[in-house]
Amino acid sequence: MSATDLLRQSAAELGEAVSTGETTAVEAATAYLDRIAEVEGDVHAYLHLDRETALAQARGVDERIAAGEELGPLAGVPVAHKDVFTTVDMPTTAGSRILADWQSPYDATVTVRLRQAGMVILGKTNMDEFAMGSSTENSAFGATRNPWDLDRIPGGSSGGSSAAVAAYEAPLATGTDTGGSIRQPAAVCGLVGAKPTYGGSSRYGLIAFASSLDTPGPIARNVLDAALLHEAFSGHDPRDSTSVDAPVPPVVEAARRADVAGLRVGVVRELGGEGYQPGVQQRFQESVELLESLGAKVVEVSCPSFDAALAAYYLIAPSECSSNLARFDAMRYGLRVGDDGSRGAEEVMSLTRAEGFGPEVKRRIILGTYALSSGYYDAYYGSAQQVRTLVKRDFDAAFENVDVLVSPTTPTTAFAIGERTGDPMAMYLADLCTIPTNLAGNAALSVPCGLAPEDGLPVGLQIMAPALADDYIGLKAQGRL
Repeated sequence: MSATDLLRQSAAELGEAVSTGETTAVEAATAYLDRIAEVEGDVHAYLHLDRETALAQARGVDERIAAGEELGPLAGVPVAHKDVFTTVDMPTTAGSRILADWQSPYDATVTVRLRQAGMVILGKTNMDEFAMGSSTENSAFGATRNPWDLDRIPGGSSGGSSAAVAAYEAPLATGTDTGGSIRQPAAVCGLVGAKPTYGGSSRYGLIAFASSLDTPGPIARNVLDAALLHEAFSGHDPRDSTSVDAPVPPVVEAARRADVAGLRVGVVRELGGEGYQPGVQQRFQESVELLESLGAKVVEVSCPSFDAALAAYYLIAPSECSSNLARFDAMRYGLRVGDDGSRGAEEVMSLTRAEGFGPEVKRRIILGTYALSSGYYDAYYGSAQQVRTLVKRDFDAAFENVDVLVSPTTPTTAFAIGERTGDPMAMYLADLCTIPTNLAGNAALSVPCGLAPEDGLPVGLQIMAPALADDYIGLKAQGRL
């Protein structure tokens, strides 16, 4: 195959070609590494690349295949890995200066499972610092650009991963979703992005932002590829106390069936209307009509507490980030500033955190610390957790009458780089549609649904399902259809 042929194949097709000897893992890796060398200067999707290590991984896969070893469907397929997962052979920075060049002594569970699946890790992708952002402009190492329009954002926090897949710098990528950080970048880059059920994919070795919300998931160019990656790295992990001890839902089977006949679909009334870009609304409505034409039964559903989900999230997530980021104290690892023997530990810690954290991380630490402080805990954090319960109840009530809920993935298409950096509230509104699912811990998926007429940029359709119903067809097995 030519390099162009290899780049244009789906991950499923590429895995099949490697397994049958139509191509090799080395040829596939070389094609993608050459593509990265060609376009990375414009896109800036990666923070760390190691061509020799990637090719060595690929050679190892080819040797195992030549020896007759049975490997999985993604063996030999390259993958871009978000720089929030620890890796023993590459730095892990979480997009922050405070961890610049830090090398982990262990692999994250997701990393381990990628290696066990025989996948070739090309490098670590750029991200908003500690996954805090919706545009990948908060990275300490520079912004990533959207391959559809280099003057626009690729979404965030997994923007490096989405840009890598959209620019054909990788066929697959990992991401993490705390408030929409897989689905939103997938939507604005014209890709498929899945947020598994909370606890369905391991957080062990994932640098924590908000522990009750963070969820690893896949980014791909089609649903089957996303399902294959989801299945490859998900499942119970005894090292993660929040891991669900249950089988991975049959997402690959569901993707291959692609059947929505008889599916009860609820359109969420609160996730649309004023503030949504007309082209986004138009493509969403067309998608709903398409689902109806394929045999789905569509009704409108009201989830009143969703109106308060954004406010609740921006109390819960900063509170948890304030706690999690306390470990970056200049004493144990990472950056250390001012340790010249003339300063005490507290001053060194203060100088290090001041220089090592970016403005958005500082903003959220301050907000979270205030919300958790004596006298304010019940009024802010406690109240936000009560709203979280109401959001979950709204989901549960809706799923009594429908099987899935749908909405636009994000209210607008990709906005211009720099457009919202001075307006945090406008930036936070990019996650308006995705946050409720994170608060409830349910599964959700964003799929492309066309281009907005006014700017020609991708629009995403969000599909939300109950917890542990990541496959959607699992509902039929339960007799609910």
